Amino acid sequence: MIKTEAWVLHEGPRNGNSGKVEAGELKREEYSFPDLKEHEVLVEPLYGCWEGNMSHAVQRSPIDICRQRGEEKVVIGNAGVVRVLQIGESVNNVKEGDCCLVFCNGEWDELGYAKTIYAYDSPATVGLLAKRTKLHEKQLIHIPANTRHSLQQWAAFSLRYITAWANWKVAYGMWKLQMTGEDCPPPHVWGWGGGVSLAEVTLAKLAGCQAAMISAGDKRLDLIQQMGIMPIDRRNFGGLDFEEAKYKSDKSFRGAYQESEKVFLNIVNEHTSGSGVSIFIDFIGLPVFRATLKALSRPGIITTAGWKEGMNLSTLRAIECMNWHTHIHTHYARYHDGLEAVEFAEQNGWAPALDGEDYGWNDIPRLAQEHIDGAISTYFPIYQVNPV
Repeated sequence: MIKTEAWVLHEGPRNGNSGKVEAGELKREEYSFPDLKEHEVLVEPLYGCWEGNMSHAVQRSPIDICRQRGEEKVVIGNAGVVRVLQIGESVNNVKEGDCCLVFCNGEWDELGYAKTIYAYDSPATVGLLAKRTKLHEKQLIHIPANTRHSLQQWAAFSLRYITAWANWKVAYGMWKLQMTGEDCPPPHVWGWGGGVSLAEVTLAKLAGCQAAMISAGDKRLDLIQQMGIMPIDRRNFGGLDFEEAKYKSDKSFRGAYQESEKVFLNIVNEHTSGSGVSIFIDFIGLPVFRATLKALSRPGIITTAGWKEGMNLSTLRAIECMNWHTHIHTHYARYHDGLEAVEFAEQNGWAPALDGEDYGWNDIPRLAQEHIDGAISTYFPIYQVNPV
C-alpha cells in the first residue's frame, strides 16, 4: 500500500428516508491506495485547477460520488500538472522526472470515449488533492519541452481546454459540413458558461469566426475584451432564468422573464445583423436553453459538453427540424484529442489567461468554499500541492 496526505471527502449521511444528503467538507488526513500495477505511474501533483465537478462533489449534488462509487471516502481533483516519481513495469510513454498534464478519462470504451471521469465518478481513482497519487499511463500527456506556457496554465488547460478542443472540433466540423464560404460570412459563435466556453470561443476566434462571450462580472468581461472577443453583459437580461412551473403559474415571473428574453434576443439581432448565432456554446442548460434556441440562426448549432444547471431539457422536434438546428453533446475527449490540443496550444499560443491568486495546500478548504459561494472571479482557480 502507498500512504500519503490528502484532503479527503467522506460519504454523506442520509436525512431519514428521504434519500437526500448533506453537503460535505474536505478533511486533511492520511490516505492509502494500492501499489502500482504494470501500466500505472506514481506521481506527485504540482499544480491543480479547481473545477466545477469538484464543487459538485463537495456539495454532493447531483450525486454523492462516494455512494456512486461504492466507497466510504474519496480524493477529488482531476485537472492539473504532475511530476512522475515511479513507473510500472510495462509503462513506456513516460519516465521518472517527466512533467505531464493529467488527461482525466477514468474508464474508456473500445474507441477511447470516456465512460467515467478520473477522480470524480471513476471508482478507485485518487485525485490531485493528495500529495501522491497514481494514474494509468494513458492519463498523462507530456508537457512540451521548453514550453511557452507556465505549469499553472497547463494545469488549467488539462480538463477545460481539452474538453473545449474535442467539442469544438465536432461543432465547427458540423458547421463546415453544411456551409461554405460562399454561403455566408464567418459564423457568429457565442458562449454561455465558464472556462470551457471561454476556451472554445477562443478557438472560434482563432478560426476566424465572429466570437462573443456572455458574463455578468466586470473582471471577466474585461478579460474577454482584452482577448479580442466581444463581451456580452448578462446583467442586461438578468431575468433570463427559465423555470417552467413558475412561468406557467406566476404572472409576474412570466412577465419579467419575457422582458429579459426580449432584451437578450434584441442584443443577438443587433450583433449578428439579424441572422442569429451560428454556433451557440451552452454550458449552462435549462435556465437559458429556451432563449438559446430562439437565438440560433437557420441553420444553427447548439453544442455542449456539460450541464451546470438542469440536466433535463425538452424541444419541439418539428421546429428544430424545420430550422435545421443541430444539437451536439460530447463528454471530455479521446486521448488523441488531448495530444492534438496540446500540440495546437503550443504552436498557436492557445492557453488560459490566469488572473487570480494561487491557493496553497493549506488553503484548499477556503478555495472550495469560495468556489461554491461564487466568490471567485477568475475562470481558472489554481492551487499548489507540492513544490515545483
